[in-house]
Amino acid sequence: MSEYKIYKLHFTSPLHISDQRDDSSTSLKSIQSDTMYSALMSCLAKTGHDIPDNGDLGFCLSSLFPFYQKDKSLSPVLFLPVPLNAKLVEHADISLMKKVKKVKWIDSKRYGEVLSGRKFDDEKDNIFSQIQGEYICSNDMPADFMTSETCQRVKIESRTGDKDALPYYVDRITFKDFSGLYFIATGNTSLLETALNILAVEGIGTDRNVGYGLFEYSSGTMTIDQPDCDCRYLLNLSMFFPESESQLRQMLDGEHAAYEVMRRGGWITTYPFNRYRKNVIYGFVPGSVFSKPDGFDGGKIGKTADLTPKINNGTAFNHHVWRCGKAITLPIKLNDGL
Repeated sequence: MSEYKIYKLHFTSPLHISDQRDDSSTSLKSIQSDTMYSALMSCLAKTGHDIPDNGDLGFCLSSLFPFYQKDKSLSPVLFLPVPLNAKLVEHADISLMKKVKKVKWIDSKRYGEVLSGRKFDDEKDNIFSQIQGEYICSNDMPADFMTSETCQRVKIESRTGDKDALPYYVDRITFKDFSGLYFIATGNTSLLETALNILAVEGIGTDRNVGYGLFEYSSGTMTIDQPDCDCRYLLNLSMFFPESESQLRQMLDGEHAAYEVMRRGGWITTYPFNRYRKNVIYGFVPGSVFSKPDGFDGGKIGKTADLTPKINNGTAFNHHVWRCGKAITLPIKLNDGL
């Protein structure tokens, strides 16, 4: 069992998280670690803190995952992502197995069983009754504690009336009770908390100019049961950028490796460079499973990438554009081996 420091974000306004298509009619329901890291770094830069030349602020973050909390006095139910190759349960009833395939999040109290490679037994664990939409949770909670609502807005192209107003739709996320998103943090978190105080009033996500993404935060700890054996595989809880091609080859060299990649990039937010796009890099999403590479001793893995674009018109950037792909990892034992 390992203990981790966590930060819970309690949103006081709706949240919109844009996807790779920048489609405002659809919002993602989690925030990746590299996005959060960049937002915190931007807050520090705005207040005059020196950003290290290598972009390392001294801490490592997981991506942001959902939690349910009835009220401030009660303990939260913290969710973690289902490993991409996990075989949670087997059953002859196809309709029940379809229900299992929809599960994306597991209560942290049961996560150790998944990491140890244990399959749930429905007769013993009553697992199907604990599935609530995308979640497996042994506690009572509303399945819709995180809700998505599409609202219409209007873009005014010209205030003179020369052009028609353009309607569009925005998908916004809201949370019931005291719920929200949380992340794990390791390392020196003093700068992190300084930046969080600023980010809380600036907001995170898109549409911050109309008050979206504002939050209050609190800190605490969580424990995750981990296998006591020397596992040959690891699971990432953060967006992960491999340190080298040779490292990546080793990590993918396993019959049980399972992963998804995501394009990372986007617009630069610093004036006057906010009309330029960052360079693009592809990273591995949380919940991916890899073979352990040579020299890995647990904890974190990955690199910070410089996505500063090269502009042909002579524009010179006065800072680097960093994207953190260092990932917090957990050991995982698979169902049919270490």
